[in-house]
Amino acid sequence: MNKAYLLTGSNMGNRASLLAEARKQISAQCGILLAQSPVYETAAWGKTDQSPFLNQALLVETTLSARQLLRKILKIEKQMGRVREEKYGPRLIDIDILLFNDEIHEYDLLRLPHPELPRRRFALLPLADIAGEIRHPLSGKTIAALLKECSDPLEVRRVD
Repeated sequence: MNKAYLLTGSNMGNRASLLAEARKQISAQCGILLAQSPVYETAAWGKTDQSPFLNQALLVETTLSARQLLRKILKIEKQMGRVREEKYGPRLIDIDILLFNDEIHEYDLLRLPHPELPRRRFALLPLADIAGEIRHPLSGKTIAALLKECSDPLEVRRVD
């Protein structure tokens, strides 16, 4: 079995409901949901003139390969109404593979670990909640250590 750490995000519509639907679809189509972080809100990263995002990290146990998982995730995003119009633009749902076991890949549509992970507080903080002790496959540092070192200035606020 493979372990995949995912990050879900939404900044359009009923964001909390969209994250819940993403969890449901991931469980139904990708594997067993073993853990989920609290939900966090943060300002948009990359393109700042848009609504804030809700984000949540998930741990999924799956029989799928990384590429198969990516195909399922893209299908889920499309089923949920995701339209890719502009990079870093607003979106109903976004599902990223942050880590897949300790694999390192550079495919056309999939780079593992996620290349931006060490620079994104909104991804590191929820991931640290469920996997703070695991090591980043490239740096060898724990997720908790990467979070401490992260220079991303955006505030990430837990939503209860």
